[in-house]
Amino acid sequence: MSRLPMLSHEQMKVLQPLLPRARGLRRVDDRRVISGIIYVIRNGLQWKDAPREFGSYKTLYNRFIRWSERGVFEKIFATLAARAGVPECLMIDSTHLKVHRTAASLRKKGQRPRRIGRTRGGLNSKLHAVCDGVGRPIAMLLTEGQMSDHRGARILLPVLPDAHYLIADKGYDSTRFRDALASSGIAPCIPSTKNRRKLLPYDRHLYGKRHKVENLFGKIKDWRRIATRYDRCAHTFFSAICLAATIIFWMP
Repeated sequence: MSRLPMLSHEQMKVLQPLLPRARGLRRVDDRRVISGIIYVIRNGLQWKDAPREFGSYKTLYNRFIRWSERGVFEKIFATLAARAGVPECLMIDSTHLKVHRTAASLRKKGQRPRRIGRTRGGLNSKLHAVCDGVGRPIAMLLTEGQMSDHRGARILLPVLPDAHYLIADKGYDSTRFRDALASSGIAPCIPSTKNRRKLLPYDRHLYGKRHKVENLFGKIKDWRRIATRYDRCAHTFFSAICLAATIIFWMP
């Protein structure tokens, strides 16, 4: 078992209070199961190909699906991100995530939306993320690939902390978004688009930090089941994203 990556005891001390309480029979060791789930998502495996040292692959799959439906991984991410306090600076951006054919089946009537859309690059989902000045994600949103950055930003805006600045590229330059930020007490650091009659000033030195949100996407996409979406259900795919963000950015 030593040859396989396992969550450390320090990491489990952080996670354990945030996990659902066991009911009825004692469940299989949380450390081993969560480590197995992480291994599958990080390496882009099918669940049946999980190393036997992590236990039954059915246990890994069932635990992940059950907790995804309950929003466990989203709550863990949100709780740990909130503990960092209010950052002085925020950054926002989005990235496309390619949808594999196994996840691209048609949605049947009555099912949850899959958050899959068609763009020039084919079927995609879109991850919108807001990070702090260090580059750690504090809010994320999964949408269809064709959703505009402006709409994604408007959805995320109500959950943003009271930071001083928000850095974004010129794709977020609109009077409506700037006014919404101003009403929240957040100063925009956004370059003007070419079609503006009067270019608005922005802090170029502060804007130079925007690469950190791009680095965030790069690190999350290192997890292969996130870079390519294999999950049909949006809530399971978003749970994988939240789990990756938690392990990469919010664990000791």
